[in-house]
Amino acid sequence: MVTGESASGATRRLAELRAGGCAPEQAWQFFDGLPAARVEEVTSGRWRGGELDTGHPWQGVLVESGWYGKQFDSADEVQPLLFATPDGQVFPVDPRRVPLFLAGKVPNATLRPVRRSLGFLRPALATKTSRARLRNLEFRGKSSATMIYDHLPIIDVFRRVDTDTLLGVMDMRGMRDPYFFVLHRDR
Repeated sequence: MVTGESASGATRRLAELRAGGCAPEQAWQFFDGLPAARVEEVTSGRWRGGELDTGHPWQGVLVESGWYGKQFDSADEVQPLLFATPDGQVFPVDPRRVPLFLAGKVPNATLRPVRRSLGFLRPALATKTSRARLRNLEFRGKSSATMIYDHLPIIDVFRRVDTDTLLGVMDMRGMRDPYFFVLHRDR
């Protein structure tokens, strides 16, 4: 568990890194210094996502396309991708229906029409079935909550910044550098 003092320091440090962006090495140093997040601590429902700018080619892609976050209902009931329509309706998306191969290869501005069309695209993208699971797995020396996609070669590993904030790192086969992101617990 994160103590009040260490959590407030981690929360401040995350705010600094997010405000100015950071090098991947700085993100790794911060990630490695955080305590593990346990599956039983994070399975509380919906989490709102954001980015940690490390200069990754995917920077801005998820946010620009309407990404909302993730849903952790239990270890085996996980929605890895939640998107929000322009009017605020949040819905789970089947990751297999998202053209991840285009991420970082097209200008982020080309994603704005996709975001505006999410209400229309929802029937083609949405899923009612869980598309991932959570397990406590060892990564960089700590056993921490890890989300394993059902159908894609992707794992997201989480560390605890504070009671309601996680720092995640997406490890995807074939992606040279990991993608760092932040999750805030929806209340």
